[in-house]
Amino acid sequence: MLLSILLEFSWTQLLQPQWYIDNGGLWLLLLIIFAETGLFVGFFFPGDSLLFVAGIFSNKLAASLYDTHSDFLNLMLLSALCIGAGILGNAVGYLFGRKVGPAMYNWKDRFLFKQKYLHQAKEFYDKHGGGAIVFARFLPFVRTFAPIVAGIVQMDKKKFVLYNIIGCIAWVISMLFIGHYLNSFVKAQFGVDLEKHLEIIVIAIVLVTTAPVLIKVFFGKKKKPENDASKS
Repeated sequence: MLLSILLEFSWTQLLQPQWYIDNGGLWLLLLIIFAETGLFVGFFFPGDSLLFVAGIFSNKLAASLYDTHSDFLNLMLLSALCIGAGILGNAVGYLFGRKVGPAMYNWKDRFLFKQKYLHQAKEFYDKHGGGAIVFARFLPFVRTFAPIVAGIVQMDKKKFVLYNIIGCIAWVISMLFIGHYLNSFVKAQFGVDLEKHLEIIVIAIVLVTTAPVLIKVFFGKKKKPENDASKS
């Protein structure tokens, strides 16, 4: 089975949430959630859409560990595991930032590291303070570097832990529950199974979650040119 997966593997599959669930199940899901907020390589993982799709397949994922025979309890079990992975990931990123973070501003761009992502996270953090740890959970790219930046600027540990827990619970619960119950609602009301339309859903989630970043990049306020001395 592993050989067949490797032979059929394409790098584009790394951007497809369904691929992780079909080929790695629960444990790969938890690893991705941890990596997206705890490791630099995690910035390209499909965090929001992966959690949304995981909500649709919550019974299958939870049953691989323990089937409670209840949709709600299976969803809660999956949520608890994902929250734990997300909190741990952020904590690792924070500790890494405190230890080696200041030197990162001298690093050159590499395949798995881009200075622009670090500066975007720093700008976001400076503007929103501790709340950035919560808000960053819902922003691709930013959520990977926000805990590291918190470590770089030596954010108080107790304060970071509080915002880390709140942000992770809000992120995981919202994405998993929306995915699970939206699929149930649409299937019951319209007879449409979202499992068969995952590509469209993923594209929609990516557009919604990346919109704030794209708006900031392309429509951010530009500095006004200084008036000429002759106009004074």
